[in-house]
Amino acid sequence: MTERTEARPEEQSEAPPGERGTLWLLTFGPAIWAVHFVLSYMAAAVWCAKVVGRTGPLGDVRIVIGVLTLLALVGIALTGWRGWRMHTFGHATAPHDFDTPGDRHRFLGFSTLLLSGLSFVATVFVALCVVFIRSCA
Repeated sequence: MTERTEARPEEQSEAPPGERGTLWLLTFGPAIWAVHFVLSYMAAAVWCAKVVGRTGPLGDVRIVIGVLTLLALVGIALTGWRGWRMHTFGHATAPHDFDTPGDRHRFLGFSTLLLSGLSFVATVFVALCVVFIRSCA
């Protein structure tokens, strides 16, 4: 008779001491993207409506959107890095399907990492608008 080498749920390591499972980190990447989206389009709308008119060039607002994009990408990358650290906690491997605090911790980390990746790509796509479109028209 062969023994299973897989760890049983009660033998797996628990979540880090003092760290309670929370869903807030999961929302940071998409929230940063959403704020970046609103601020970028609001800056372009105000620039085109109040500063240069409907047919004017985007000009300096492109720099503002570039700085906003850099800040957003750094925030999303830090969130993704934190998710990666949560996902790789302990010695368990994927899939994280046991009902233990450690597996829940790793699953939330993996979900955070994936949402951060999606938010990173979405933020880049928002910023590409001012790269390819150079005027308000």
